[in-house]
Amino acid sequence: MSNPEIRELEAFLALAEELHFGRAGERLYLSQSRISQLLRALESRIGGRLVDRTSRRVRLTPLGEQLHAGLRPAFDAIVRTVDEVRDVARGVGGRFRVGFQGTANDPFMRAVVAFRDGHPESAAEIVEIPLSDPFGAVRRGEVDAAVVLMPVRDEELVLGPVFSARPLTLAVSDRHPYARRPRIDAEDLAGSPLIGVHGAAPEYWRLAQAPVVTPAGRAIPPGPSVSSLQEGLALVRADRGTMLLCDPTADYYGSHAVTFVPVTGLPESALALVWHRNHETARTRGFARALADVTEATG
Repeated sequence: MSNPEIRELEAFLALAEELHFGRAGERLYLSQSRISQLLRALESRIGGRLVDRTSRRVRLTPLGEQLHAGLRPAFDAIVRTVDEVRDVARGVGGRFRVGFQGTANDPFMRAVVAFRDGHPESAAEIVEIPLSDPFGAVRRGEVDAAVVLMPVRDEELVLGPVFSARPLTLAVSDRHPYARRPRIDAEDLAGSPLIGVHGAAPEYWRLAQAPVVTPAGRAIPPGPSVSSLQEGLALVRADRGTMLLCDPTADYYGSHAVTFVPVTGLPESALALVWHRNHETARTRGFARALADVTEATG
């Protein structure tokens, strides 16, 4: 015997709670005769009477009471689950996971607060993005969006607000000759090994963080490659190489054993919000607007 249809179950639940065919029909925007038809179909599938009907009253049979007691919580759970999934698909509810590469700076955290205030039905969660794999979490769906270091050249990803453009510094050990300079030129990078990044990051992105030639075309000696910022700074402290970092990162990770020397002649470092173009939701657009508003307000 085939399983009951959803409309038959809805009609039974309405009738069991209204105990009146007319009111049950009004509740579901159906005619009284349609409620009766759906009930007969359900009783036929089950093989027993669910409702006793007289000219004066409607009441559930013991079989109907048993069905109602088990069906109502299960039906409510189904409706609730469908509503939750619909909200997530529309992007108006559920968990919103946003990744951040490096250190969560002030504009980012202010955007998180603004997003939470404007979307109380969404739970915003911050997830750390590894230095060695800036785009992997977005591609794999582990986060809904991510703030990463520029550049971004991936057709699968949507480039959102670009912000926090800052000059670059060169992290060197206190024993390095450059540590005593007030600043260096980009051409000076040819004079010391530069620590790079290994891992799943695309080559164009890795070369932007650790170029192999100066703007004038002089070769920059490669240093060790790392998968995290902390690992890179440990190598800097050990005088194994130097590392290019933006000045806010330098301020945050300042160490008595590491000096951060401003570098002229290189493009500024910048952050960007990205998300997968196939997974865009209203929440993603809402967070992008919050981030854009915060960064515009702060200049």
